[in-house]
Amino acid sequence: QVLLVESGGGLVQAGGSLRLACTASGRTISSSRMAWFRQVPGNEREVVAAISWSGGVTYYGDYVKGRFTISRDNAKNTMYLQMNNLNPEDTAVYYCAAGGGAAHLWARITSYDTWGQGTQVTVSS
Repeated sequence: QVLLVESGGGLVQAGGSLRLACTASGRTISSSRMAWFRQVPGNEREVVAAISWSGGVTYYGDYVKGRFTISRDNAKNTMYLQMNNLNPEDTAVYYCAAGGGAAHLWARITSYDTWGQGTQVTVSS
């Protein structure tokens, strides 16, 4: 069984940057597609970005394209999310997830079976 732990969240001013990390333990994640989701209280969890097992293919939600970059280091069993030019609408709890299945289902919550506990990102105006 794999355990995912997010880190790197915090408070930042609009226009600033943060780098989130998701470290896995228990077993390797090198064969799993990984993703970042975010959720605001009262709203549904939404996908931010996803990355293939090799890191060679990445996917992004429309609202983060050009600002966020997802990457992974399988040797370190870790995935990252570099977030630049943050705005208050990016405020949410960010979750990392591991899963698999068909590539075209990368944005679906049900494609992921392992989740971290989340890390809070707050962007002030």
